[in-house]
Amino acid sequence: MALSGCVAGEGSAAAGTAGAGEWSTDTLNIDFATYNPLSLVIRDQGWLEDELDGVDVTWVQSDGSNTANENLRAEAIDFGSTAGSAALLARANGAPIRTVDIYSQPEWSAIVVAGDSAIKDVADLEGASIAATKGTDPYFFLLQTLDEAGIALDDVEVQNLQHADGRAALDNGSVDAWAGLDPIMAAAEAESGDQLIYRNIDFNTYGFLNAREEFVDEHPDVTQTVVDAYERARAWALEHPEELSALLAEVASIDPEVAATVIEERTVLDLDPVPGDKQREVLEVVGPIFVESGDVPGQEQIDTAVDELFAPEFAQEAVASDE
Repeated sequence: MALSGCVAGEGSAAAGTAGAGEWSTDTLNIDFATYNPLSLVIRDQGWLEDELDGVDVTWVQSDGSNTANENLRAEAIDFGSTAGSAALLARANGAPIRTVDIYSQPEWSAIVVAGDSAIKDVADLEGASIAATKGTDPYFFLLQTLDEAGIALDDVEVQNLQHADGRAALDNGSVDAWAGLDPIMAAAEAESGDQLIYRNIDFNTYGFLNAREEFVDEHPDVTQTVVDAYERARAWALEHPEELSALLAEVASIDPEVAATVIEERTVLDLDPVPGDKQREVLEVVGPIFVESGDVPGQEQIDTAVDELFAPEFAQEAVASDE
């Protein structure tokens, strides 16, 4: 799994166009999230601050894809971490974002119940109260799970709670089930004895690094530097899995063994970071579900969003520079 130790972007055209005080912007607002381990590495190592001399780098934590999308739409951040499904939903509903890098292929969501629950499989969810954060991969995981089982969305009660609140609601008995998100989900297993009754990595869309379209168009030099940093972080993460687990444990305030489960068993980092056909195939599966559930007005918006979402040139440059 180890990759070359070369720094992605060294010697690249975009990286070479700006020196100290010559960047196209003097501010960069970028998110970090416990569900995006590469963001934790970049923030911890201070690579962007070192590279972007004269640029004020501000880190903002995203609690979920929904908050990342909200902050991108509000221009509170320039780069945000979401699941692929959440990026598609935002773009289909008019948010001007572009996906510039794929940071992971995670199995970060599953259907979770309390250890003593009478619910043993998906068929038992009919009539249940289920916590899920709308606009995030766990919510879309739930929609796909119900659809596969032939259970209508109207046949369950979805409580729209942020991820951590969903776990709390499950543990205090306010809901029957929870569409969970790691690392909170892994912590719930270890600490509360909660059980994962349904897992399916194919229902988990990839981790998308998205940027405001205006920022990408006006600041391609800084955009390239951010994507280069992500590829540098990927190489570091693959070479230092124990250190990455420790970093996740620290930021997420979880047990190191729980963090190791998330990183080593449920997160694929060794993948092609260029947004392309694999991600498009996933989005073409979940898109019609958004239309059926009423989250997107029609299939036309889905098709247009899929066609316009990806900006692969930055990851392509980062990969080429690392070879």
